[in-house]
Amino acid sequence: MTMKNEPLEDILREKRDRLLENLSQSGRVAVAYSAGVDSTVLAKAARIACGDNALAVIAESPSLPAGTIEEARQLAELIRIPLVVLQTKEFSDPDYRANRGNRCYFCKDRLYRVIEENRSLLQHDVVINGANIDDLSDHRPGHLAAEQYQVRSPFVEAKISKREIRELARHWKLPIWNKPASPCLSSRIAYGLEVTAERVERVDRAERFLKEQLGSRELRVRHEHHDLARIEIPSSELCKLMEQNTREQIVKTLKGFGFKYITLDLNGFQSGSMNQVLPLESLTQKR
Repeated sequence: MTMKNEPLEDILREKRDRLLENLSQSGRVAVAYSAGVDSTVLAKAARIACGDNALAVIAESPSLPAGTIEEARQLAELIRIPLVVLQTKEFSDPDYRANRGNRCYFCKDRLYRVIEENRSLLQHDVVINGANIDDLSDHRPGHLAAEQYQVRSPFVEAKISKREIRELARHWKLPIWNKPASPCLSSRIAYGLEVTAERVERVDRAERFLKEQLGSRELRVRHEHHDLARIEIPSSELCKLMEQNTREQIVKTLKGFGFKYITLDLNGFQSGSMNQVLPLESLTQKR
């Protein structure tokens, strides 16, 4: 079925035009890409505004859910933007693995540093990311790394929100317009618990299994201390896990992945719930 070309409200049409105008004056742009909604819409905008002077850059990492690189390639082909895959090796950084409240800073610092080190390959004038105005009030230590490497945020410059980004995705007929948010797998690991390739793979396998088992599009498996899996699904779907056969199969499978304890969070799905344990002052600091 062909997706309709959704019309835009006047305000968003003005923001879109401002976004494209700003990008068209940026020279050769490298989009920090993840195959998520925000960066995909930004890559599309860069392609429209900059043509062959736009490319997308994605970091291959254990923290990406399985299949992300292949999805990124397919989306880049659809958008007709070149995609470069770089090895950032952030898991070799002890500050990243320590998984303190500023872990995201060390991830983005490594990403932007590797992009800079590959300037001769990429031949870019500026790096851009998909941060938007809603992100400015969230706990995002990676913003400091962006500032340090002079990475621009075109959505912020054009005052575009997350909701408006999804509207642009529909307008441009991008198949990810309703894709659930999917932060990196390291964000599922409890703060203070070392981030390892084994732990993020365990989380990835558990989430993929649960999505298939329950038919849910949006859920999280939080890897707590002592190999405890805390499952978050929308409150309206909690009853799915209470059926005895389903519950027993989930427990058996997740224990087979290496979890020792399996729990269900009765609060339901909450994006960014790991941040609730951080001290208030750390939520107001970028690093």
